[in-house]
Amino acid sequence: MNLLHLRYAVEVARCRSISKAAENLSMGQPNLSRSIKELEDSIGITIFNRTTKGMAITAQGEEFIQYAREIISRVDYVESLYRKDDSRKQVFSISVPRASYISHAFVEFSAKLNQNKMIGVWYKETNSLLAMSSITDEDYNLGIIRYCEDYDSYFKGSLREKGLDSKELLDFTSIAVMSDDHPLAGRQDLGMSDFEPYPEVVQGDPYIPSLPVPEIRKAAFDEGGDKHLFIFDRGSQFDLLCGLKNSYMWVSPIPEVMLKRYHLVQKWVPDNDKVYKDVLIYRKGYRFTDLDKLFLDTLMEVKQNLQVII
Repeated sequence: MNLLHLRYAVEVARCRSISKAAENLSMGQPNLSRSIKELEDSIGITIFNRTTKGMAITAQGEEFIQYAREIISRVDYVESLYRKDDSRKQVFSISVPRASYISHAFVEFSAKLNQNKMIGVWYKETNSLLAMSSITDEDYNLGIIRYCEDYDSYFKGSLREKGLDSKELLDFTSIAVMSDDHPLAGRQDLGMSDFEPYPEVVQGDPYIPSLPVPEIRKAAFDEGGDKHLFIFDRGSQFDLLCGLKNSYMWVSPIPEVMLKRYHLVQKWVPDNDKVYKDVLIYRKGYRFTDLDKLFLDTLMEVKQNLQVII
């Protein structure tokens, strides 16, 4: 077993395909297949089952691949400590919920990057399930997941099963955001029933444990009013809130600078009392890079200026 074989196995696990992995590794498919077989023979387990649909990872293989990722991550980290080439690319990757305070922190973080060096940054907005998969299957380094406090034990168990560590970033109750021309914008002491006549903008791909998407959407219709606009793109959410003056959305706290930019107001509604969590996730044993630390420091600076209600 050698480090190169570990890298081959991790790439095959990511692609679930020998041919695709060979293409990504710029090597012949027979050579890659032979290397994987040599690795399996050397450690005495079957990592992959060859099927008509591709390479399926065995139970023992899942465990082995997790160890392989940790080893590769640590080797890469040690190499980076002693590599003297200052011209190398600044690499950062994170998968996050569609949260304005996180995107605002990302913009400020991006402005701090060294523009004289190469930059390779991946920032993906998605739901919690896909955020976890982006780390386990797509080699993203960091993720932030969001879930209702009611599902805390489920998500903690899921993170353990996937070999992921976590750190809580923010607890909050949702705030209603709307145009400053909305009929409720000037009202105080709002209740949930006050929003029933108005169309609600809703994220189109929430993730609720054990519920398929049709059931999630049905649950959304059963709560609150009967007018819902399911949107997947955060930019379109802001466009709707600005252009459709009587629309609103339940969100995490938004930085004041963004409220002013889009002419929005946010309202705390006491009887909307469900607590949500934003949680940082990463692989067990992962060592934060300088860019990771810069982003997290920037995120904490933005968080300190939020009006958070729990």
